[in-house]
Amino acid sequence: MATNTPLHVIIAGGGIGGLALANGLRRAGVSVSVHERETQRTDRLQGFRIHINPHGSDALAELLSPELYSTFVACAGRGGNGFGFVTEQLRELLRIDPGADAASGHYGISRITLRQLLLADLDGIVHYGSMFDRYERLPDGRVRAHFADGTSETGDVLVGADGGTSRVRAQYLPHAERVDTGIVTIAGKYGLTPESRARLDARLLRNPLSVIPPSGCGMFLAPHEFDIPEGAEHIAGNQAGLPPGLLHDNTQPYVFWAFAAKRERYGADLEALSAAELHALAVRMTAGWAPELRTLVIDSDPETATLLPIKTSVPIPAWETTNVTLLGDALHSMTPFAGIGANTALRDALGLYRALVAADRREHGLIEGLHAYEADMIDYGFAAVRTSLTAANQSVSDSRFARGAGKLVFRTANAIPAMKRKMFADLGAE
Repeated sequence: MATNTPLHVIIAGGGIGGLALANGLRRAGVSVSVHERETQRTDRLQGFRIHINPHGSDALAELLSPELYSTFVACAGRGGNGFGFVTEQLRELLRIDPGADAASGHYGISRITLRQLLLADLDGIVHYGSMFDRYERLPDGRVRAHFADGTSETGDVLVGADGGTSRVRAQYLPHAERVDTGIVTIAGKYGLTPESRARLDARLLRNPLSVIPPSGCGMFLAPHEFDIPEGAEHIAGNQAGLPPGLLHDNTQPYVFWAFAAKRERYGADLEALSAAELHALAVRMTAGWAPELRTLVIDSDPETATLLPIKTSVPIPAWETTNVTLLGDALHSMTPFAGIGANTALRDALGLYRALVAADRREHGLIEGLHAYEADMIDYGFAAVRTSLTAANQSVSDSRFARGAGKLVFRTANAIPAMKRKMFADLGAE
């Protein structure tokens, strides 16, 4: 980076972390471009509810404009910040209701809506249909990124924010692995209308629940009730060009559920199954569960059934810092079982934003700032990877003894308020 020129940042990948970083840099006056492999802004608009914790919401508050952050808060789901553990017969093991103060900074929001919000102020900055291919270092120290369409761009910093299959990581840190855990999830949506709401047990509408059968599988479910605020329909409502159906609809409230088990337990070639066949398989896998839980799965829209093979990165030691760096899943891809992946990417975006803005203002050197960012990110990022992998393995454990011991701990905590408060504080810290 020449000392007499402003910084230019190239971001490869338009996921949550990369777009959040771009918002912050744009607002700070730092030159930035985002190269997104999808061909238009509606291509990635599908998915389910995600939980944003204080790490994530604090990052969004600093990176987004006040207007967009207010829209984010207004579009987030109402209530539901408690959490519960139940058996597959819907018997309560533990219910944590943190209250309004303790739940401050926690939000549930549609992944579709969040991505739309992150794109709203980035016209002219995001380049669609621009898949990163490779980079080269130039004699003056800058980096040139090449894209699959034959174009290229030169900048002072290249940020790999291109997800778990990151091409930037593959070239920069080829020894960094991402592996299959052997766990597979089938997820779905139960759309909430006045009629469908009346058919569903009220306990499934109160707060997120983790369902713990005796062994070998598990389920997470969460209600997502929200309103698109008046005047924000053009940002957060359904976008033109999206396919019809509940999977892509972010205007109708729903209950999200995800059934998880080891691949061999399903007894099927999962990748060969259609959405309707995946839904039918989830129905079979929950046979014998409480009728209230069965209703949730059986009456969900079959076309929303989605296969999610669970992968995780393998932690690596720190590397020598250069003007190529990584963010989010591009380095520390993690299982979704702890609910912290998006929040960790947003935490990355905030830390990297601060480092880059300070370098652009000559408050410290570029490599110095990037090194401090990476040292911090490697520490908390791979800690989150380990936490998430532990949660994943526990969710599908075949050990009835371990499951029984865990249930005993939950029941004991449920009966002792001080122990319950400590458990909530520990969950919040993670």
